[in-house]
Amino acid sequence: MENFESLVSVAPWEFIFTICNLLILTWAVKHFLFNRVNQVLEERRAQVETTYAEADEAKTSAEQMKQEYETRMASAKEEAASLVKEATQRAQDRSDEILGAARAEASAMKAKAESDIAAERRKAAGELKNEISGIALSIAGKVVEKEIDADTHKALIDDFIDNLGDAS
Repeated sequence: MENFESLVSVAPWEFIFTICNLLILTWAVKHFLFNRVNQVLEERRAQVETTYAEADEAKTSAEQMKQEYETRMASAKEEAASLVKEATQRAQDRSDEILGAARAEASAMKAKAESDIAAERRKAAGELKNEISGIALSIAGKVVEKEIDADTHKALIDDFIDNLGDAS
């Protein structure tokens, strides 16, 4: 039992030595290990906070870029619509110009045709007058050959004048 008593018995110097060892070991762990672990944990926390801050900045930047993109797209759409409208207006103006030129050309052609018709009419009237003159001369020749009384002479002249009026 002596062995058992030596295991269970309390030795005051051993107890004090064990407590001192425990205190020295606690101080050494705290001084050399605990502060360094806290320092590493603090650095890691700062890194995580920096990463979160950078992520927030990137998100804000992305949102700004998206807003800028949408603004530019809206502006580009407006500009494209404006260009299409302007091109349509120019095409319409050009179409009106071409139609106006065609109308003017048609009007000029019509005026020329009318003037040609009038000239042809005058020429035909002149030729008709020449023919009538020839007929009148031949009638006059026949009249000279025959003796005509005054009533027949007057009837021939009236007939000639009526025919002359119809020809012109």
